[in-house]
Amino acid sequence: MKKRALITGITGQDGSYLAEFLLERGYEVHGIVRRVALEDPEHRLSRILHLLGRVELHAASLESYASLHQVVEQTAPDECYHLAAQSFVSYSFDDEFSTLQININGTHYLLAALKRIVPRCRFYFAGSSEMFGNAPHAPQNEQTPFMPRSPYGISKVAGFHLTRNYRETYGMHASNGILFNHESPRRGFEFVTRKITSGVARILAGKARELRLGNLDARRDWGHARDYVQAMWLMLQQPEPGDYVVATGETHSVREFCELAFGYAGLDYRDYVVCDPQLYRPAEINVLQGDAGRAHQILGWEPTVRFEQLVWEMLEHDCRALGVSEKLSAVRA
Repeated sequence: MKKRALITGITGQDGSYLAEFLLERGYEVHGIVRRVALEDPEHRLSRILHLLGRVELHAASLESYASLHQVVEQTAPDECYHLAAQSFVSYSFDDEFSTLQININGTHYLLAALKRIVPRCRFYFAGSSEMFGNAPHAPQNEQTPFMPRSPYGISKVAGFHLTRNYRETYGMHASNGILFNHESPRRGFEFVTRKITSGVARILAGKARELRLGNLDARRDWGHARDYVQAMWLMLQQPEPGDYVVATGETHSVREFCELAFGYAGLDYRDYVVCDPQLYRPAEINVLQGDAGRAHQILGWEPTVRFEQLVWEMLEHDCRALGVSEKLSAVRA
């Protein structure tokens, strides 16, 4: 009998890769989407258009317990992956109220519905390295204290503790993945990595002459989303639930990302990148680096995509979309 999985945030980067991953393993996959997404599939379902007909979508809102309860009742999942959130850190400073409300209440509503209807369902919560904020040391692991520096990070800490509380109080198989930055060609254009690769593509296509960025010296632990969804799945296959840091253990600066992306295009980033103080975060975090030793040891998980491969894949995708990918091949060769 097929396992049934329910994914919130199925239309996002992680949700789309996870849906593909689960379908390959014979799962029956259900996803929660906003009703407006069903009315405008070309734009709002763009990452999963190729999966329509293979996944079943349900309209619901994280802000409504009743709608989440109804979907959980209809699907009765064996596994639930809670990926949906207001996830753009900079935006969380602009609208902290909706970020906290959606991310905290949505997690609580979903856990409560699962506990009431399918308490044996295995639950995954998408935590974030932003929970560590200005951590006292690097690299960060599962024992590192949380010191979030944004409303988004605060909301994820709350979701982490809600998940832990449901695990310890009600005996649910509920696990937290503390995922460090993970990117792909499906990353949103508002995120700095995609902003860079799409910016290079636009410059090559003659559609832009400069790229405005914030803090070029901020360092992040960047992996590929395709690798990270496997870690999510592995957590729910364990006999016991738990919390895991998922990361590459390597850090690179925004400047290094620029240097590599522009270099693949035969360009010097210094000729095009403009550092704009208005794009700095109100509270910056300079170094986030993960120690995924526990995930390696217990889950057997290892990242497979190197930083250089990640940058190339994103850049090649964006250049192909604008018809200028031929300008890259000779350079990389």
